[in-house]
Amino acid sequence: MTGKLRNMTSIYLLKDDKVLLLFRKGGRVVSDVWTGSAGGHFEEFELNDAKACVLREMNEELGLREDNIRNLSLRYVTLRRTKGEIRQNYYFFAILKDEVSDDLVSNEGELKWFSLNKLDELEMPYTARYVMNHYCSIGQYSDKIYTGVANENEVIFLELPEF
Repeated sequence: MTGKLRNMTSIYLLKDDKVLLLFRKGGRVVSDVWTGSAGGHFEEFELNDAKACVLREMNEELGLREDNIRNLSLRYVTLRRTKGEIRQNYYFFAILKDEVSDDLVSNEGELKWFSLNKLDELEMPYTARYVMNHYCSIGQYSDKIYTGVANENEVIFLELPEF
């Protein structure tokens, strides 16, 4: 292990009982799977500000601004060691405002709204799959932040309390 890090964000936009997912095509790290509707790598000036990164990615990939959403919140931070690096992912969730069209397009792939109870059928990146399973069964009913550490069998989640 060389100490190489890869920091990334992702946002899951919600509307009613549905979540907007992106079938990402041609990504550097993630390709040909369903991911959050927007996300990507931190720029140097964002290294200590995951919110700034996810808002920039949301604007670049979806054309949405912070005032188009409500209840933006960081809900999950995961760690996974793979391919000689530690990948740290910051997963945000937000609600698309009612007055904003849900007919969105992305320059990163195909967008589609899915019912939260239909996500098991989709291929997703390793930690994203566990995040969405946890969110659907536990996370959507709280406002807590969870950390997840991945091993070869699962992602283990703990609450991340502030103290």
